[in-house]
Amino acid sequence: MNSEAGLAFVVYWGIVLFGYDTGIGGGVVSNPYFQQHFGVSGNQKKIDAVSSNVVAVLQAGAFFGAIGSAPISARIGRRWTLEFFTLIFCLGAILQTIASGPPHGLGLIYGGRVVAGVGIGGISSVAPAFVSECSPKDVRGRITGLFQIMVRSYSYDESTPNLIRYTTKVAIGVMISYFVNFGISAHISTGVLIWRIPFAIQLVPGGIMALGILTIKESPRWLASVGRNEEALKNLAYLRKEPETSPDVLHEMAEIEAAIIEEREVRKGLGWKEAFFGKGNFVRFFIAFFIFLLQQWAGQNSVNYYAPQIFQAIGYEGTKAPLLASGIYGVVKVVATAIFIFWGVETLGRKLSLFISAMGMGILFYIIGALLKTHPPPPVVNGQPPSSPPPASQAMAGLLYIYVVFYSMGWGPLPWVYVADIFPTRTRHYGLAVASASQWLWNFVVSKVTPQMKTNLGYKIFIMFATVNVGAMATFSLLIPETKNRSLEEMDVIFGAVSAEERQAYINKVENEGVHGAVEHADNSSNSVRSDSVERKV
Repeated sequence: MNSEAGLAFVVYWGIVLFGYDTGIGGGVVSNPYFQQHFGVSGNQKKIDAVSSNVVAVLQAGAFFGAIGSAPISARIGRRWTLEFFTLIFCLGAILQTIASGPPHGLGLIYGGRVVAGVGIGGISSVAPAFVSECSPKDVRGRITGLFQIMVRSYSYDESTPNLIRYTTKVAIGVMISYFVNFGISAHISTGVLIWRIPFAIQLVPGGIMALGILTIKESPRWLASVGRNEEALKNLAYLRKEPETSPDVLHEMAEIEAAIIEEREVRKGLGWKEAFFGKGNFVRFFIAFFIFLLQQWAGQNSVNYYAPQIFQAIGYEGTKAPLLASGIYGVVKVVATAIFIFWGVETLGRKLSLFISAMGMGILFYIIGALLKTHPPPPVVNGQPPSSPPPASQAMAGLLYIYVVFYSMGWGPLPWVYVADIFPTRTRHYGLAVASASQWLWNFVVSKVTPQMKTNLGYKIFIMFATVNVGAMATFSLLIPETKNRSLEEMDVIFGAVSAEERQAYINKVENEGVHGAVEHADNSSNSVRSDSVERKV
C-alpha cells in the first residue's frame, strides 16, 4: 500500500468488524432454532439472559481492550498494536464459530465474544489515530469521513484529529449484520450453520486486515515521538509519494517534531489532582462523564443491539419480518449519518442540534409507547404469525426510522465533538479518557439490561426512554455552553478557569511586548527543526 487511502482501506476494516460484531449477536439469539438447540426455547427469562450475555460480554471485553491499547500503542507503535489486536479478534471469532451445542457451546460463544471484544476495543481505539497521524491535512477530513460513515457517525473536527479514536457502534457493520441474519433466516431453518455462518463471516474482514497491516508503514508521528526521526522521515516521504528531500515533506516533518516538543512542554508536571480539580476543570469532567451517560440511555443502543427483538415487540412477528425491518433501520441510519456528517455538523451549533435531537427522539418514543399501549400486536394463533404486520405496527416501525434520523443529527455524533471542544491541550487526554470510560461503562450496562427491560416493561420501555430524552437530555442541552466557533482558549473563560479581563490583559501584554518577536522565534525554531531533519538525512 502506498497511499493514505490504501492505509485507510486496510485499517478501517476493523471498524466494520466492530459494527458487525455488535449487531450480529441479537439476531443470532432471536433465531428459533438457536433457542431450541441451546435449551432456552419457550423460557423468556432464559432467552433474555442469553441475549444480554451475548451482547454485553463483547462490550466488557472492548472496554478492557480500549484501556489496554493506549500503553501498548505507545510502546510498540500503531501498526503492530493493530496487528496484535486483530489477531486477538480473529481468535475470538474462531471460538464463536466452532461452538456446536450443549454443554459447552454457549460457553465457547461467551468466551469468544469476550476475546473478540478485547480485539475490537483495541482496534477501535488505535485505528482512527493511526490514520489521522498518517493523513495529510488537505485530505484528512475526507479520509476520516470514511471512518465516520463506517462508525456510528461521530463527527470530526479538524482541530481535534484524535477524538474519533473513541468510537464504538458502527453503522455500516451493523447494517451488514442485519442483512446477514435476514439471509440466514430466509434460507436456513435448522442446523449449526445458523450461527456458524454469521460468526465465521467476521473472519473475512479480520483476515483482510491482519494481512493488509503487514503491507503498510508505521505512523511517522509515533516514530518521531520515540526518537526514530530518520525512519519517520522515510515513512512520511513514502506516504506522500515524494522524495525525502522534498521541501513539503521536510516542512511537514518539522511541524510534527515541533508539535511533539510543544505537547511535552504543555503536559510537563501535570498531575491528576490539577487535571481533575484545577480551577474550571471539574465541571468539564462532569460534562464529559454525564453526556455519555445520557447518550447511552437515549434508547438507540437498545434498538441497535436488539433490533429484531424490538421490532417483534411492536408487532413484526415471525423470523423474517423483524430481521428485514432491522435491515431497513440500518440503511436509514447509514444514510442519515452520512448526510449529517458531510452537510449538517457545523450548521446548527452544538446546543441547538442536541436539543432538537433529544426532543425529536423523545416525542417519537412517546408516540410509539402510546401506540403500543392502545394498539398492541395481535396474538400469534397456533404458532402462526399474521401474514403482514398490522397498520399500527407499520406506523411504529416508520416512527423508529424517523427516530434514528434525529439521533444521527445530534446525540449520535455530537457528544464526542463537544467533549473535544471543552478541554484545553493540557488536560484533553484526561478528558477524552474519562469520556471513553463513561461511554464503554454505560454501553455495557444498557446492553446487559435491555432484554429484561423489554420483557418486564413492554410499552413502558419506550415511555422510559422518551422521558430520558425530553426530561434529561433536552434539559442538559440547554444548560451546557455553546462551543461552536469558539476557540480552545476561550473555553478557559467560559468554564471559569480564568476571567475574561485576566485573559484580555494577558493578550494585551503579549501584543505590547512584541508578537512579531514571538513569531520570528517560532519561525527560527521551525527552521532549526527542519535543518536538523535535513542534516540527519544527509
